Amino acid sequence: MPTVPFTPRAAFAAIALSVASLALLQNLVIPVIPLIAADFGVTADAASWTNTSWLIAAAVATPLLGRIGDLRGRRNTFLAVLAVVAIGDVVASFAPTLEVLILARVLQGVGGALFPLAFGLLRDVMPRHQLTGAIGATSAIIGIGGAAGSVLAGPLAELLGWHGIFAVPFVAAVAGIVLTMMLVPPAGLRAVGRVNVLSAVLLSGWLIALLVPLSSGARWGWTAPLTLALFAAAALLMIAWVVSELRSSEPLVDLRLMASRAIWPVNAAALLIGAAAFGFWGYLPQFLETPVSSGWGLGLGVQAAGVALLPLLIGMSSVGFATGAIARVIPLRLMMGLGALLMAGGVVFAVVDHQTLVTLAIAGGVFGLGIGLAYASTASIIVESVPADRTGIATGVNANLRTIGSAIGSAFTTAVVFGAVEPGGTPAVDGYAVAWLTLAAGAVVAAALVLTVRPRARTDAAAQGSLENADEAALAEVG
Repeated sequence: MPTVPFTPRAAFAAIALSVASLALLQNLVIPVIPLIAADFGVTADAASWTNTSWLIAAAVATPLLGRIGDLRGRRNTFLAVLAVVAIGDVVASFAPTLEVLILARVLQGVGGALFPLAFGLLRDVMPRHQLTGAIGATSAIIGIGGAAGSVLAGPLAELLGWHGIFAVPFVAAVAGIVLTMMLVPPAGLRAVGRVNVLSAVLLSGWLIALLVPLSSGARWGWTAPLTLALFAAAALLMIAWVVSELRSSEPLVDLRLMASRAIWPVNAAALLIGAAAFGFWGYLPQFLETPVSSGWGLGLGVQAAGVALLPLLIGMSSVGFATGAIARVIPLRLMMGLGALLMAGGVVFAVVDHQTLVTLAIAGGVFGLGIGLAYASTASIIVESVPADRTGIATGVNANLRTIGSAIGSAFTTAVVFGAVEPGGTPAVDGYAVAWLTLAAGAVVAAALVLTVRPRARTDAAAQGSLENADEAALAEVG
């Protein structure tokens, strides 16, 4: 395929469009699960595996393919993952059974690796002074795409049927493949070594054993034998994985690097921020749709509740796309801490004053500003804190922790809000208050970790030097 002269702006556009195609798929299926269950004549519990399968596939693929990208070249790996996602979109569009649809969602979930690969590609092709802004804008696209999937799923399903909702991400994925081949050069440093197969198997095992009960525990029962057995298996496999990584001369994840003061507070904060983000954002539509007869609900319809999330999206996108300019005034770690505090403030505002749509929209807008700051700065901190040849695996681990945090936040909110509610009943506002204030407290802890645990100056200097050397090598390779 013919290429055009390399420019960082064109390369960014290709990467951003590719990421958008995957971001849309994150939450696209959740609102139409009842339609899927009705169409295939299955229970809602069975149909929910269309979301669980995505989550598990993304969690497993993100660190593994991030590492493969570091070893074999991020551009080629990025293109291969996009192709798998596009195939998944086609399979989902024509899925005749639930089992085939779940297979399609697994293929789409492999696309979770696009996020760390995208950050690595940006580090390869963007000039140093534009990198933070590019990462911030990409982070904003990821967040906006996830929210847009929730908002657009209903109208698209009504217009095209639930099978047809996959046409939009398919077109975006194909366009991303074409533009990436034309506009993104095969630049960047590669790591030396191989994929540690034993570590990959153990990592995949404990992630699956953890995420399945987190996703299904509310339906199975948190004390059910299967739930407890999977949590126990996750703990044992995680211990085995840590031992394997520490003993290996070629670890899949460099745990010693992850344990450095430059990295671990950011990763711990990402877990807590992920929990707060999904625990509030993911359940705000249900809060808005609570019937007026409850004595406190607003009784909005599904589409109206989706529109009510627009202030959140606007806040997130406005900050994400302005990250480069903000970072010239506010250090990245301070930006991340402020983002977490704004998220907590938005949640508290929603709990204290939730009587009108206007106040909830304002709370959502504040929360969106916080997410935009936190997400964009998190990726930039990780990229600037690790050697160039470990960008993929480091950002993959960070993305995975945020995914695990999202699952924890969802499970916790479900248990607190709906745990004591009879089927078909209406939850109490006190349940939301307890769940959301707890998650807000977690966001405050995240801010405290990032702002108080400072990296050693030598670590920052080394990371900065490796970043600048990587940029110079990549740009020289591009020519």
